[in-house]
Amino acid sequence: MPAAPPDPVHHPCFARFYARASAAAETHAGMASLRRELLRGVSGRVIEVGAGNGLNFAHYPRAVSEVVAIEPERTLRRLATTAALHAEVPVDLVPGVAEALPVKSEAFDVAVASLVLCTVRNLPRALSELHRVLRPDAELRFLEHGLAPGPGMAAVQRALDRTIWPRLFGGCHTARDPLASIEAAGFRIVSQRAFRLPERGPALPTSYCVIGSARRSAD
Repeated sequence: MPAAPPDPVHHPCFARFYARASAAAETHAGMASLRRELLRGVSGRVIEVGAGNGLNFAHYPRAVSEVVAIEPERTLRRLATTAALHAEVPVDLVPGVAEALPVKSEAFDVAVASLVLCTVRNLPRALSELHRVLRPDAELRFLEHGLAPGPGMAAVQRALDRTIWPRLFGGCHTARDPLASIEAAGFRIVSQRAFRLPERGPALPTSYCVIGSARRSAD
């Protein structure tokens, strides 16, 4: 029997670190309330890219008929499978990458991108795929960190992205501009709220966040 193909994303050490850190952030950094805000009012068929260890699953409203959760990293996907068993909505875990979603076009009512656009290898391609799989005028919900508004921290972010940050943190980039990228992919921003995480104390390269929604163009 031929060997199974290697996973397109393989960061087992970072995956274990991320799983521990994200679980702690649910309470200490207020991430659980942000996930509830992100998913409030979602209904119908949903695709979530970069589902990680499945911490969003507990916050999907019962009006959701199905969540197709895409996660390329095997360790995180295994943890997400356990989280899916406790969700109140049906969740189907699927291996795959955001740049080549293994689903049909115009098949979903909502797409969810949560702390994932920083890590995809080709951001325009990933957003183009989300545009493809959503029905006309369907919704993209996003919760992302990105480029700092001030030139000082922005310069630090760009320097980190060129050097050690992606290697240490599973391909994460700190200086991407999620709002500009979403609009460039053919989405119309409907709502947005910028905030800093954590709200108090020294700013981190990943502190500059935005949560909101956008609509797919009707073409």
